[in-house]
Amino acid sequence: MLDANLKQQLTGYLTNITQPIELVASLDDGAKSTELFGLLNDIAALSDKVSVVRKDDDKRKPSFMIRRVGTDIGVRFAGIPMGHEFTSLVLALLQVGGHPSKAAQDVIQQVKDLDGDFAFETYFSLSCQNCPDVVQALNLMSVLNPRITHTAIDGGLFQDEVSERKVMAVPTIFLNGEPFGQGRMELEQIVAKIDSGASSRAAEKIKAKDPFDVLVVGGGPAGAAAAIYAARKGIRTGVAAERFGGQVLDTMAIENFISVPHTEGPKLAAHLEQHVKDYDVDIMNLQRAEKLIPARTEGGLHEVHLENGASLKARTVILSTGARWRQMNVPGEDEYRNKGVAYCPHCDGPLFKGKRVAVIGGGNSGVEAAIDLAGIVAHVTLIEFDSDLRADAVLQRKLASLPNVKVITSALTTEVHGDGEKVTGLSYKDRNRDTRHDVDLEGIFVQIGLVPNTEWLKGAVALSPRGEIEIDHRGETSQPGIFAAGDATTVPYKQIVIAMGAGSTAALSAFDYLIRLAPADAEAEAA
Repeated sequence: MLDANLKQQLTGYLTNITQPIELVASLDDGAKSTELFGLLNDIAALSDKVSVVRKDDDKRKPSFMIRRVGTDIGVRFAGIPMGHEFTSLVLALLQVGGHPSKAAQDVIQQVKDLDGDFAFETYFSLSCQNCPDVVQALNLMSVLNPRITHTAIDGGLFQDEVSERKVMAVPTIFLNGEPFGQGRMELEQIVAKIDSGASSRAAEKIKAKDPFDVLVVGGGPAGAAAAIYAARKGIRTGVAAERFGGQVLDTMAIENFISVPHTEGPKLAAHLEQHVKDYDVDIMNLQRAEKLIPARTEGGLHEVHLENGASLKARTVILSTGARWRQMNVPGEDEYRNKGVAYCPHCDGPLFKGKRVAVIGGGNSGVEAAIDLAGIVAHVTLIEFDSDLRADAVLQRKLASLPNVKVITSALTTEVHGDGEKVTGLSYKDRNRDTRHDVDLEGIFVQIGLVPNTEWLKGAVALSPRGEIEIDHRGETSQPGIFAAGDATTVPYKQIVIAMGAGSTAALSAFDYLIRLAPADAEAEAA
């Protein structure tokens, strides 16, 4: 099951286990059970602190529990956690085996102090890059607190269960049998959702902070670069981010980041965050900005109000709030989001195995999605508004070679249909003939571009008709002392490498602005 390279790596990791663990298997006669049993025995052969026990006592087969010998401390996987979940498996082995987590100590203590019985179940897919964060967070919680349990379930392997519980997007989390959340969630987010007083405590901490020299709003590539460049200048730097990593967390393969032939979004995001942490930067994660109040006079303090009621002040601000997937804005889209309407084909595609789906959008993202889905689903209908596809020629040639894909151009999607629980089809208008057509299907993947996260900035800085922050070649906005960078701005190309360069430019411009403030300006700012 494990090749020689993986065995070598895993052997090194398993030396960190300090307390014996056992892999308790529940298997049947199927091929997947045989595959799982082989994996468990491969792992046990690499460490004398790991053993395999077969009990077949769990309702889900194949599944296994990683349990600390002689205790109830453990986590369960239903399925074979390879692909993106292999890291989750390794971390679970280490943490159940007594190796300490690198999570912040205050969050670890918060988990230990949670009062109540919490039985979590998470449905994931092996191709989902968003799922490991959720699985790893809940696994850690179940190790830290004996009243918390967690089972990670491969939705692609337990299709009947997925259908019965109406799971149409991953990750999907159930708590004590009831829906708890969908989509990427970090440890702090999950804990905050359970611990009702967490948000107010965080707000009080933020209110007590002194003004920053540079406050970066947003933690994607542009924000991370801005924070690093500012901190290297030795000035007081803070980052307020709704989720560190931004949209990079939702990106699968990255093959155009110069000098790195291939990486994946979550891995790059983790490296970005660690690089920022290498400097003296105050990172305030899970903080959503809702209002910007520019300084009344040049050189004064700008103020950023946060959703939790706190506010931050700074001599300069760098706006790097990025963008999000554009929605179709048609009837039925909101009603059936995560019930057949999806935005991540890599995450949710396996849940539609053998079904009929549509992809909306004929650019690179849309055509790539159609190609990926064609290998999983029964049929893909790609719907493009323009008269021609806009994707690169090499992608179009690949798409044209697939027998289970139909391309419809000059088409406007007008409505999503469903039966109250899930998607059953869509309607589109033929723009050439002005006729309506219906398509029966079970899933719709929307891939029609990005919308800048700038609604909260209206009236504070100048925005383009598309809602992008207007900047000059130095990253300056219409307000002195406020800069911007990345996908939220008027920069013409939305690329990771460009966002990083823009963030660096904005930070250098902010530093240049600060050192050129006249003494009188500084005195006014202090007042």
